[in-house]
Amino acid sequence: MHPVEGLVLGVYTTEKDEKAAQFTKAGDAFDRVVSGKLKELLSVSGPPLKKGKARIFHSLHQNFSSVVVVGLGKKGAGVNEQENWNEDKENIRAAVAAGCRQVQDLEFPYVEVDPCGDPQAAAEGAILGLYEYDEFKQKKKPAIEVQLHGSDGVEAWQKGLSYAQGQNLARTLMEGPANHITPTRFAAVIEEKLRSASSNVTVHIRDRAWIEAQEMRSFLSVAKGSEEPPVFLEIHYHGSNDAKEAPLVFVGKGITFDSGGISIKPASGMDAMRADMGGAATISSAIVTAAQLKLPINLIGLAPLCENLPSGKANKPGDVVKARNGKTIQIDNTDAEGRLVLADALDYAHSFNPRAIIDAATLTGAMDVALGSAATGVFTNSHQLWNQLFEASIVTGDRVWRMPLYEHYTKQVTESQLADLNNIGKYRSGGACTAAAFLKEFVTAPHWAHLDIAGVMENKDEVPYLRKGMAGRPTRTLVEFATRLSQDKKSI
Repeated sequence: MHPVEGLVLGVYTTEKDEKAAQFTKAGDAFDRVVSGKLKELLSVSGPPLKKGKARIFHSLHQNFSSVVVVGLGKKGAGVNEQENWNEDKENIRAAVAAGCRQVQDLEFPYVEVDPCGDPQAAAEGAILGLYEYDEFKQKKKPAIEVQLHGSDGVEAWQKGLSYAQGQNLARTLMEGPANHITPTRFAAVIEEKLRSASSNVTVHIRDRAWIEAQEMRSFLSVAKGSEEPPVFLEIHYHGSNDAKEAPLVFVGKGITFDSGGISIKPASGMDAMRADMGGAATISSAIVTAAQLKLPINLIGLAPLCENLPSGKANKPGDVVKARNGKTIQIDNTDAEGRLVLADALDYAHSFNPRAIIDAATLTGAMDVALGSAATGVFTNSHQLWNQLFEASIVTGDRVWRMPLYEHYTKQVTESQLADLNNIGKYRSGGACTAAAFLKEFVTAPHWAHLDIAGVMENKDEVPYLRKGMAGRPTRTLVEFATRLSQDKKSI
């Protein structure tokens, strides 16, 4: 025990007629230790605690300078079919995050957290809720160490820490300024993290010569506008006992800065485009986390990394390039570059005889318009894959929503004046769907899903357990999905 320590305890919302607050197991135990003082103070300190709200009490116990009671909402709420998530887990994440932030504001070096009946969700709430990017600030938030209160569910707690740290790694990479997180640096960070997570890994940091030899001309056409050298990052985690078992391949868009190129974006808000490598960040972080958790599965991560800048060497509207699979592409908008780098990476993914291919990309503003930050849009040719992703997202609370891959959209990208394909749809409408239809032209695998994460790229205040900034979503859903596939070798 440390004298300067906070304790976060949970309390459920009680029915109207119940007078006394209903604490968690740990809350009850603590209340007994302080002879009912906590319950008493809670009842006289104001109205019953609403979910996600915190109330702080001082000098109740010599081991804890402060005790923060947090509202967990209704007990045993379970899965909300309308919301597509587990309400208990979300309530715990939000409440624990609120409690830990209160303790951090008091500048205590330690906080103990009530597992609230779900140690994994509690750990996620604490670690995600306390995270703030302050790499380049002289004035930093006080460091605080999070510990589990009691000895119940240590394993689940550890798993929650891993899931949350995985998401935080993605947040750090996304938030990092583009002059610091270059393609070369991104690859180096992931290599370092992956090698320290497991010895069963292989890392290939492929340079321009390799990319040229692979005839990834679509990817190279985007990279050539910048002085910053491109990197094709390829990471392998060999987790299965059977080395020959077909791998799950993740592909992530790695545009470390997207100015739009010659089709340049408006200046306002362009700084957020340092996070246009969110796909690469989330899939790489998910694989690092899977390696840490020693999942019995073979995973491969592919990230085409480069900048999209205007210059005398950059792509021009109307240019035609030939992709790795032989298809030609008319580039009518240089700011539809994500699909150009993914096209070659998706084609290359097939060379591993994959069990399934999942790509993630901050691909279209249209996706943000469609769903906002509520859920990641999923376009897939496989019902099995959809079901696994959907089930995983209910558990993590980082939700997915299925979107269409109709021929209707394919027509709009395959009717091109100069080439086989056009990199933008014929019409303005359905931009997220035409982008997905374009990618589908580079996929022959029966199990493929494309995740458009543009809408979930950053958090303002929508997810209560994430502070404002780049969100690192949906890293935990990808980890949970991989966990499920490592246990279920039948369905896919």
